[in-house]
Amino acid sequence: MKKIDGVAKTIRELLSGQRYSIDYYQREFRWQYKQLKELIDDLSDQFQDSYSPDDNRDAVQDYGHYFLGSVILSRRDSKTFIVDGQQRLTTLTLLLIYLHNLQGEREDRVKLDDLIFAEKYGRKSFNIDVPERLPCMEALFSGEDFEANHLSESVQNITARYQELDELFPSELAEEALPYFADWLIENVHLVEITAATDEDAYTVFETMNDRGLSLSPLDMLKGYLLSNISDPDKRNLAAKVWRDRIEALRDLGKDEDSDALKTWLRARYAQSVRERGRGAENKDFERIGTEFHRWVGEHASAIGLNNSDDYFRFVHSEFDFYTRQYERLRQAS
Repeated sequence: MKKIDGVAKTIRELLSGQRYSIDYYQREFRWQYKQLKELIDDLSDQFQDSYSPDDNRDAVQDYGHYFLGSVILSRRDSKTFIVDGQQRLTTLTLLLIYLHNLQGEREDRVKLDDLIFAEKYGRKSFNIDVPERLPCMEALFSGEDFEANHLSESVQNITARYQELDELFPSELAEEALPYFADWLIENVHLVEITAATDEDAYTVFETMNDRGLSLSPLDMLKGYLLSNISDPDKRNLAAKVWRDRIEALRDLGKDEDSDALKTWLRARYAQSVRERGRGAENKDFERIGTEFHRWVGEHASAIGLNNSDDYFRFVHSEFDFYTRQYERLRQAS
């Protein structure tokens, strides 16, 4: 592994003039009301611990600071990709848009535009640059209604979370305290930016951090492992689309059906052993696939025919697609 750089940055430093792409092994934007409420409550509570209505604006620089975690980035083809952290960065962008609109034309407003998007040749490019999200983000920034039904999971969640900010943002911060809070948010809230030189190194950091008690599931990590081993960008993107479409279809069946489909397929197709009965018996293929299939696949890659980039592509594009469709048909029939 080459050198890994980690630098603490304010939200202003992280977003000003920057444009990030979503890497192929990232999840959809999936934060729900609960996660949004927790973030808004944490930020507002931390701010109000320091704020006094009698303070001058420049007193904000001495207010307490807040650490919001880390983001993992990879630089490739003159672009910067988010490997981990898009849930927080997307939510922060929604909050910045909300604050921008809430400020309106008040004289003491804090300029937030350049943390939300850059504009060249009349085209807005938002700090998280995902083409399918552009119409939604432009509508939210302009204060227009946006109909997200039948669009992607990410766009639906982005629209819903933005609408919930009206309810969740504390009313006591919406008047005199508003510019103070905006200043504090962009100058006193920090994240650690971790930058890797290659995709492989970024994925290693991503898996190491998220395999030690954080929020990513075995399904997310398996996706990352498989797609990171497909070297051809076009094939990788095609495999990523197959994965996303199939997982969304499985989730429509019910809770945990996506993971259950993977476990059923891997157990039926590849498991060669099962734990013996008796005290002290060790878990074998069948049991390990049930609890840590992402790690099991990596450890048994050669045995299940994953030896090169084309093998990984076939595994996702053909086998994963075929067997999860059969699982879906059986579950619907049942």
